[in-house]
Amino acid sequence: MRVDNGVMNILRVKKLYGLLFVFLWLIIMAGCAAGPAIHRPAAVPEMRPGMLKGYLDPKTNFGSSAVLVPPPPGEGSTALALDEEYSKRCLALHNTPRWKQAAIDAKLKFPEAANVFSCALGVPITEKETPYLYMLLRRTLTDAGFSTYGAKRKYNRKRPFMVNNQPMCTPHAKAKLENNGSYPSGHTATGWAWALILAEITPERANAILARGRAFGESRNVCNVHWHSDVIEGRFMGAATVARLHADPLFCSDLEAAKAEVTALRAKGAKPAVNCEEEAAAISIQP
Repeated sequence: MRVDNGVMNILRVKKLYGLLFVFLWLIIMAGCAAGPAIHRPAAVPEMRPGMLKGYLDPKTNFGSSAVLVPPPPGEGSTALALDEEYSKRCLALHNTPRWKQAAIDAKLKFPEAANVFSCALGVPITEKETPYLYMLLRRTLTDAGFSTYGAKRKYNRKRPFMVNNQPMCTPHAKAKLENNGSYPSGHTATGWAWALILAEITPERANAILARGRAFGESRNVCNVHWHSDVIEGRFMGAATVARLHADPLFCSDLEAAKAEVTALRAKGAKPAVNCEEEAAAISIQP
């Protein structure tokens, strides 16, 4: 029996579509096995070794504290008496778990610094799994930290260890800190900026994140490298920096990408890679 050419063509087309379907199915299954692709942010140049360029223009941001914060407490003032009393109470924590935590909090180099808020956030923060969040922290470190430089240079306040001649938790950094003004605290500005940003990324954990940001600044008092008023004004500059960052479109875009990363990690059940119970016990110790 002869088969019509039209019928033969139809059969060939059906076979071709069948093979195409199988091919596409194999591609889809391979993609599912590999897991979703993680998008990477564009490369950002370094201002100096290990420090990425921030989001903000350094010409308009780095000196802002010189006009935003008041002068440090003067001799004979109640504010200075509070600084000195608080410093004495912090010195009593020398060689305690809180002192050791202060030394950990002093490390602003990455990847170590990425772990600071992982317990409060509830997920690990790594360049591999959260590339946008990792970059966001690195870039805002520059913006918040350097926002304090104007006042640091203007007032050149001596740090507590230079006045009380007592140990500090990071003795290797002594020479560098002696030539860097105490007021306001750059570490605190960075930690508080990070806390505000992370609380926006994960609002359901905002209390834990903000509490960690507060403790991060207090670590500078415990370490004997900053006065109480340095930390207070550092928080102010951190908040001022975040307010300014929200007017930057690229920051806002990266913030949204970081939110998606954290949501995805939480859905996977990822856990912080640090000892969260030990950290919580240490920062619960108050001066």
